[in-house]
Amino acid sequence: MNTRRWQIDPGGRSLPSLRNDPAVGEAAAMLRAGKLVAFPTETVYGLGADASDDLAVRSIFRAKDRPSDNPLIVHVAEESVLYDWIRKMPETGRRLASAFWPGPLTLVLEHRGTLASSVTAGLSTVGVRVPSHPVARALLFQAGVPVAAPSANRSGKPSPTSAEHVWGDLAGRIHGLLDGGPSGVGVESTVVDVTGPTPLLLRPGGITLDRLQQVTPTVEVDPGLQGGAVVPRSPGVKYRHYAPRGEMWVVAGSGEAQVKRVQALADEGTAAGYKVGILTTEERRKRYRADWVLPCGRRSDPASVARNLYRVLRCFDELGAEWIVAEGFEGKGLYDSVMNRLSKAADGRLIDTNTNLSP
Repeated sequence: MNTRRWQIDPGGRSLPSLRNDPAVGEAAAMLRAGKLVAFPTETVYGLGADASDDLAVRSIFRAKDRPSDNPLIVHVAEESVLYDWIRKMPETGRRLASAFWPGPLTLVLEHRGTLASSVTAGLSTVGVRVPSHPVARALLFQAGVPVAAPSANRSGKPSPTSAEHVWGDLAGRIHGLLDGGPSGVGVESTVVDVTGPTPLLLRPGGITLDRLQQVTPTVEVDPGLQGGAVVPRSPGVKYRHYAPRGEMWVVAGSGEAQVKRVQALADEGTAAGYKVGILTTEERRKRYRADWVLPCGRRSDPASVARNLYRVLRCFDELGAEWIVAEGFEGKGLYDSVMNRLSKAADGRLIDTNTNLSP
């Protein structure tokens, strides 16, 4: 399969201008024709298909090698479009949508049964969101269909935050790629289930828990995020995700104890004959020795860490790292999202220097 690639610079352009861009028009026509198109969002790049076309949606799973029981998020251009596909919008959902849409928030709602069954993995609910990236919104307006779009990567790999990441994973497996530059947030959307009496945070992401609770104080964290066994109502809660090829460990904690444990674990990998990488921050990059020591941002700036996390994990793959030791991060907000992704990437291999717990 030949993959068509368009480059489009959204900088300073109005939404009407982007909607009329020939590249957006071609990509939208592909979606309406049941084809797969990758496109930028403010979180990561998504791989889109018409969410009402079951054959098109199934091709997402084939292109990504994604398990079919992992539900997809549906993207729409504006909230008003949703009512063709969902049963109702609870008041809690209205408040959250008003505060954070367009933006990196996914709401889990009851659907009407008119979406492709492969979108919902047989569930009575579906995750929906209105992205804020101008190229994504222009594409969704022009396509005129709801677009199911998981991250545009091979299943299990770190999510793509640039068109180059998508091209490396999916060129020849999809029909089109809209290159709109790097993503801004760097981790996927926050997912909140608003179908029950208490809204539940299913996946931390670009909208932090404290910001959600400023709008709706009753938001609680789903037990599944603490390791409970639950049916996957959201992408990113069941399978190993976001993972580099090398064996990865995460060392939680703070201060000198954390630094010493990271180095000791890296030295174990070196002694065993592995090519070793350490994931750290700018503040500590000179404290470590390994084949590669890569910073993913500044510890004092959680947004920079979230924005660069997947890029650095992909760098380890490109370099051939076989044993990766990552510093963990303490604190709430975006660091909750970062630690969620690191734990998934390490498949639960977490050492906590505060408690001396390890798998």
